[in-house]
Formats: sequence, structure tokens, C-alpha cells
Amino acid sequence: ERFLQMPGHFIRRAQQVSSAYFAEELSESELTSVQMVALAVIADNPGIDATRLSEIIDFDRATIGGVVDRLERKGLIQRIVNKQDKRSKAMHATAAGKALLEVNMSRVERVQERLLAALTPAERDIFLRLIRTIVAS
Repeated sequence: ERFLQMPGHFIRRAQQVSSAYFAEELSESELTSVQMVALAVIADNPGIDATRLSEIIDFDRATIGGVVDRLERKGLIQRIVNKQDKRSKAMHATAAGKALLEVNMSRVERVQERLLAALTPAERDIFLRLIRTIVAS
């Protein structure tokens, strides 16, 4: 039972709860949470390449390609060879990708609200500050 009191256990459980809420709220989108955040970053940063995308979302560079491939296959993004560097591709959200984001942002926000519902506003601020500190270290 001592493992059940360790922070890693609670972080794992919080991730499970977050994933369950995401699946409930966004099942119609057919996107994972990583795909959703990647799409949002691409939409907000037209012309971004995969290396910069992986840095912004803190996702492994080796596996971001699969995320990008799936978004492109779904018609949500478009990749164009970068004129300055032929080895990289500039990414842009398509009209369908932007529309999907628009429709689902309120659902993503609802996931966040559900995650933090048990906390007071002051506790939410503390929690977010602490979790950012852990992630940044």
C-alpha cells in the first residue's frame, strides 16, 4: 500500500482521469489529445515544421511524425516542402482542421473544468503552478 501514497501513483491516476474525460467529451472528433494539441499549435503557427512542433508540445521528435501523418491523412493539415530548407516541411491547418478546432475548443475547455472541478480557484492556481514546476524540472 505504500506505493498507493506515492506522487507517481497519483500522477498516473490523474492522467487516467484526464484521458477518460477527453474520450467522453471529444469522442466525435476521432482525435487523441496529442493530435488535438498538435493541430491547435499548427493552426496557431502557420508554416511550423515538425521539429519546432515537437519542442512546443514537449513531444518526442521521433514519434511526432506519426502524429503529423495521421493529421494529414485526416485532411486536417497540409505539409509543403520548405523553400529555404528542402529537408523540412512547413505545416498549415486546412479549413477542415480549423473548423474541427473551432467546434471542439469548448469541449477541450470542459475537460479542463472537469479536471479541476474539485479545487477552489486559489487551489487551481496553486496546482497549476506546482505541476508546471514539476514538468519544467
